[in-house]
Amino acid sequence: MKRKAFTMLELVFVIVILGIVASIGADIIAKLYENYLKTRSINRLQSQTELVLDQIAKRMQYRIKDSVRVLDTAGAFVPLPDANSSYTILEWIGISNESFLGGWSGFIDLDSNDTNRSLDANGRLKASGSDLNITNNIINALTYGDVSLDGAGDAPALIFKGKSSYNIGEYYTQGIDNHTLRVKRNGDNFTIPADDNVTNSEIFEQYWLSHSAFSIVPVLVGGVNDFNLTLRYNYQPWEDENSTVGNSSVLMEHVSTFRFTQIGETIRIKLCIHDDNRSGGYNFAFCKERVIY
Repeated sequence: MKRKAFTMLELVFVIVILGIVASIGADIIAKLYENYLKTRSINRLQSQTELVLDQIAKRMQYRIKDSVRVLDTAGAFVPLPDANSSYTILEWIGISNESFLGGWSGFIDLDSNDTNRSLDANGRLKASGSDLNITNNIINALTYGDVSLDGAGDAPALIFKGKSSYNIGEYYTQGIDNHTLRVKRNGDNFTIPADDNVTNSEIFEQYWLSHSAFSIVPVLVGGVNDFNLTLRYNYQPWEDENSTVGNSSVLMEHVSTFRFTQIGETIRIKLCIHDDNRSGGYNFAFCKERVIY
């Protein structure tokens, strides 16, 4: 009785074909896995970049626009429109927007008997329409008790709108001919601390109230294209403080590019981050720009 079976030649052909299919399949699987890693990494980098730019944009939305300046590592500064690539730190004075609603009004009653136009030590400013108790409570909570209108800590500052001539550095100091004026409160009036030398300083009807400056600082952790982007806040330049004494929060790790420019009042920021070879040796990167008005 005859039995059917594969010949040796047929077996060889089958083995060869299976080997070809296996090699092609392995290559396809490897490509699919590589594409998966790339897509996952790019999506993660994209969402992280957008989140950081959103945080920066929302904070800078409440900036005093003329106060924005840039610094180099030695502390030299210029207005943002004059910046070049040697300036890596972005800094601005923030409006105390959190304490604005229901708190300070933004207006000084210059005709009130409670306003002392000469602004001698212990001078007064009538803050019409304000509830400075609410303002004080909010600022005190936001600064962890470091800043207070009651004189218990550093003082917030008034920055008057309408001053016709200034140097950008005046936003970061306090005194004669400067934009910023340290204040305390007496009921719903602002008062000037007795040790402030502000005699005959010019005042205006409209003002901003600020309890903090802000800066975005790149801190190197690897090479020149690998740094942490750090937000520094809760420091008062009019109290002779700089960003090193404030609080800090890392916005993003492994940043490779942080660039900024200004045209008119519009600021454009470019941010690039990489994944530090966390995707199987593929050092993916993602860049995005944001315009802040």
